[in-house]
Amino acid sequence: MLLAVSGASGKTGWRVVQEALSRGHQVRALARPGSELPAGLEGAELVRLELSDGPALALALSGCQALVIATGARPGIDLTGPLRVDAWAVSSQIRACEAVGVNRVVLVSSLCAGLWWHPLNLFGLILVVKRLGEQALERSSLAWTIIRPGGLGEAESDLEQQTIHYSNADQQQDGRIPRRLVAGVCLDALDTPLSQSRILEITSGTPAEAASGETLASWLANNPERPGNP
Repeated sequence: MLLAVSGASGKTGWRVVQEALSRGHQVRALARPGSELPAGLEGAELVRLELSDGPALALALSGCQALVIATGARPGIDLTGPLRVDAWAVSSQIRACEAVGVNRVVLVSSLCAGLWWHPLNLFGLILVVKRLGEQALERSSLAWTIIRPGGLGEAESDLEQQTIHYSNADQQQDGRIPRRLVAGVCLDALDTPLSQSRILEITSGTPAEAASGETLASWLANNPERPGNP
């Protein structure tokens, strides 16, 4: 498919681009005009734009079959960042998808999204705001999946030893997972119809630490309940 990935210059986004290319997809990588591009985006079509620019966003998404939203506010002194990036920009992308007929969307959110009493909320109520972005996607007409990863890690030296622990919404509150595994789950979700209309929480560890050694498809098949919106 032709897959769009927003936040492609970010630490998770560029890994989604790489994983998608490795699986044979065509990729349109969306990045902000001033962002520094990491190595590893070769082979993708790069489009620079502001996500608040509706017409430019609609043009960038035209012809795509799916979108992975990997944008996210970075901690800093600007406490409005989470609202602009994790709520307003997500809503802008949803509207553009609906306008041009991109029906399938995977959103990378965060473990504990919607939780008020959490230290991360000292940065612009980021977990509360992430839930606003999730809710905008849930209310849309799109076929959606929300991925809530735990603390994101950069290391990739032991990926083969890592086992992913999947759960439904609001079941996990701590744990970590390498960004590379998160990228893989986003692509797995696109290939798995049972992932639609689901909020999936993911962490990872060694087989002795993680409770599940299943693939996403097998875990979903064994957990068919769709719990509704938290």
